[in-house]
Amino acid sequence: MKDITIAGNWKSNKTVGEAKTWFGDFSRMYEEKKLDLRGSTILIFVPYTHLYPLREQIESLHIPISLGAQSVSPYPDGAYTGQISARMIKEMADWVIIGHSERRKYFHETDEDLKRSVEKAKEEGLSVIYCVSDAHMPVPHTVDVVAYEPLWAIGTGKTDTPENADSVIAKIMQVSGIGKAIYGGSVTDANVASFVAQPSIDGVLPGGASLDASTFFSLIFNSITSSV
Repeated sequence: MKDITIAGNWKSNKTVGEAKTWFGDFSRMYEEKKLDLRGSTILIFVPYTHLYPLREQIESLHIPISLGAQSVSPYPDGAYTGQISARMIKEMADWVIIGHSERRKYFHETDEDLKRSVEKAKEEGLSVIYCVSDAHMPVPHTVDVVAYEPLWAIGTGKTDTPENADSVIAKIMQVSGIGKAIYGGSVTDANVASFVAQPSIDGVLPGGASLDASTFFSLIFNSITSSV
């Protein structure tokens, strides 16, 4: 059975109350279906304000989901108003996404900024998913997972073909030397199986499909059963 990573990215969505309802719904489905998630890594990347209350809820519900932050400061603690340092995140989460296309586009994060963010994250023991949009973008050699997300597929409802995504990911892994890679870009519970069935694709990074607990649970189920 393939070791699948499913990383839901909520982006800038949900209040804390809505997020708690999501986890309550997910927990009920998990208990009812008795889904075996051993060997799989299930992640949810949430806004900073959600990390602490959701960490407590996950612990009380005993569900096998790990939390992650959606970005991290390239600076240490100090006089950097508005920034959230890796040391702060580590108190509440184990993972962070770095280099998402929306961070590059809207907040003008450069490769050098992202490299420093990776360095700070790894210094604090955080695991990193690093996003790139093609096989030619630099990838820091210390990241844990590379996510290939073609720009035209983010939030558009359009996806790359599984075969082409597999080809690009194989190149990314060869060039970067990173041993685990996932696909992101309009992934749904209906198309996820076709992606994780590819030899080089180890999971997916869904955005919109992670916002509904039932859809996300279905996506996980379809991922795991297709990889057996």
